[in-house]
Amino acid sequence: MKKTFLVLIALLVLSCKNDKPVSPIAQVFVGNAIGTTYAIKVFKESPLALTKEVDSIIAAFNNSMSTWQASSDINRFNNGQNNVQVTAAFKEVYDAAQEVYRKTDGYFDPTVGNLVNAYGFGAKGEQITVPSQQQVDSLLQFVGFYHLDLKPAQKPDSWLLSSSNDGMYLEFNAIAKGTLVDHIARLLDRKGATNYVVEVGGEVITKGRNLESNAPWAIGIDNPKQNPDEERQIITVVNLTNKAMAGSGNYRKIKTDPTTGKIYAHTVDPTTGKAQPSNVIGVNVIANTCTMADGYATAFMAMPLDKARSILPNIKDIDVLIMYIDDNGLLKFETTPGFKKHIKAYLQ
Repeated sequence: MKKTFLVLIALLVLSCKNDKPVSPIAQVFVGNAIGTTYAIKVFKESPLALTKEVDSIIAAFNNSMSTWQASSDINRFNNGQNNVQVTAAFKEVYDAAQEVYRKTDGYFDPTVGNLVNAYGFGAKGEQITVPSQQQVDSLLQFVGFYHLDLKPAQKPDSWLLSSSNDGMYLEFNAIAKGTLVDHIARLLDRKGATNYVVEVGGEVITKGRNLESNAPWAIGIDNPKQNPDEERQIITVVNLTNKAMAGSGNYRKIKTDPTTGKIYAHTVDPTTGKAQPSNVIGVNVIANTCTMADGYATAFMAMPLDKARSILPNIKDIDVLIMYIDDNGLLKFETTPGFKKHIKAYLQ
């Protein structure tokens, strides 16, 4: 699941004389977004008014891609409509998801929604018991991003979503949050901000530096071995400048079969339909956009460690940290060379 990074710092106000250059002031904005929270810290010479515009972006994402909003575009498709008209933001997420799907050999597949619901982790998932193998096999027939098609509509900046496989359930929850972060960052760019951090439910993007410390933005990563009921513990801190980072982990959002005692995680392997956690318990990805960081973090969480090792050299413009449990039960870190350069400190 996605992890929350601690990026909030109290608002700092600097006074300046008229005969001196105006120093940037740190401004902090917080609120609710797509079932979680957002936080923005931005340095700007003059006060900004962001809340209404950020809320407008969030509302547009909910109307387009939220499976928890009954009237959303994506739910109209999930309820059986074909040729559903969708927005430019939807197409942006769709195109990014298709790229991650292709480059990870199908381990990132947003059409896995029926299985996510069957295990009780999605918007329609309410059951406590886990699906039988027969149910899993039946639902696997509705998995496959290649069944989807998106073509231009007559209305400008609109597209028509359709499927060649009736009964599919599409969800972008594993990538759309990253795109929301990117859209808020673009809003800040349009306002001329050059030093900021944006975080939504643990996914983060940075630009410039933290001017309070005159250093790169320091972002904490959760300890994936901590007890799910405990407060979050930071295990690693990384420095980010003009980069995004997203994480995925299976240590909090889990369910236990009351009959067998077997544990099931919210990350479903789209190649097998299984939701059983592997020895990989946490993944963090640094990328140029939060969209790509978000999608790849989920993909590497879903696949076996050996598979991740084999395909990582072929994927450019991302750096990855994989946390896993070895045969002796010890927590191990495996990183790409680029990710190591971002690590500020190991805290535990």
